[in-house]
Amino acid sequence: MRNIMKKINNYPKDLSYKPAFTIIELIVVIAIIAILAAITFVSYSSWRQTTTVAQLKSDLSGAASAMENYRAFNYGYPSSVPSTFSVSSGVTLTGGSTDGGKTFCVDAVSSQFPTLNYFINNSQGAQVGTCEIISCPSGFISVPGSITYGTNTFCVMKYAASQVGSTNVPISQAGSLPWVNITQTTAAADAPNVVGCTGCHLITDAEFLTIAQNVLKVASNWSGGAVGSGYIYSGHNDDDPDAVLASDPSGQDTNGYYGETNKNGNQRRTLTLTNGQVIWDLAGNVYEWTSGQTLGTSAEQPGVIGNGWAWREWNSITNIGSLTPNSSPVATGISGAASWNSSNGIGQIWSNADSTGWYGFLRGGYINSWGYGGVLALNLNTGPIYTTVYIGFRVAR
Repeated sequence: MRNIMKKINNYPKDLSYKPAFTIIELIVVIAIIAILAAITFVSYSSWRQTTTVAQLKSDLSGAASAMENYRAFNYGYPSSVPSTFSVSSGVTLTGGSTDGGKTFCVDAVSSQFPTLNYFINNSQGAQVGTCEIISCPSGFISVPGSITYGTNTFCVMKYAASQVGSTNVPISQAGSLPWVNITQTTAAADAPNVVGCTGCHLITDAEFLTIAQNVLKVASNWSGGAVGSGYIYSGHNDDDPDAVLASDPSGQDTNGYYGETNKNGNQRRTLTLTNGQVIWDLAGNVYEWTSGQTLGTSAEQPGVIGNGWAWREWNSITNIGSLTPNSSPVATGISGAASWNSSNGIGQIWSNADSTGWYGFLRGGYINSWGYGGVLALNLNTGPIYTTVYIGFRVAR
């Protein structure tokens, strides 16, 4: 054995051999490094964007405080953000008061992410979108976007859609009756036919809720003159007169009770947005389709499990369901909204938490809705091909 080991120890060794990675091993290592680098880059970019959003919101809140401080001593808002407020590096603020100090709106943008647009005004906190009233097709108004519902500033018909003659072309026009007897399916198919409106579509549920949230935040839309005080105007819903109404043919917004027998109370048909734009019949006159649909899954609809179909107050719902976006008042994020009910003019919900049917979303109310109708009213008991003389629609872009 000793001789054998001696021979082995004396055996020449190949000193040229050195351990090394194979080509396949190198490829795997490089791929892993690339994946890790990509994950790191995405995470870093997401972090930077989140930080930028927080910075924009913080600066806007500070700017709003400066505007309010100025107003306290000067009886009105200034035309631009006071120089006493120091904006963060890389952030640009524009805007102020454009109506002699009665209201204000300020935009914010960051040089890091110039496509991120946020604004703040005297009626609401920092929101995604811009103060700018964007260029919209004839008969449309501009609506500020909402962080809550994931919308950017968009255009919507000022009036419920009317029909051009006997064609399948919708139009938003003062003095015209709403286009009724239309299914959700047909409304969605005809919405893009608006003349000169590339990208027009049947209003989505998120867009409708964005408008509702916006008008709920405007004090002049409430009978008590402050948000949550009294009721928000809910339009023609008392069956007096017993007919669907046209809007004021003059195109003026000062007569919100046009066509009404009762010239006061909650029958006012106009609601004002935070940007000063006015929308007609959002909550009454005819139900309006949105593009929303239930998917036919169990407990999808908000309601009370085991209690079937019924009109219910939003704050009496025990099963919130899984509709997206959340349609309840509390989801608006407005202070006090959780306690609002039909006496506050927001409307109720007709639903069945046990239903697994396929239904389209009907919003607002019709001429005989009474307290069931309102800006947050929702009827979930009609299929996409259902129609009556009390159902219309609205187009957005």
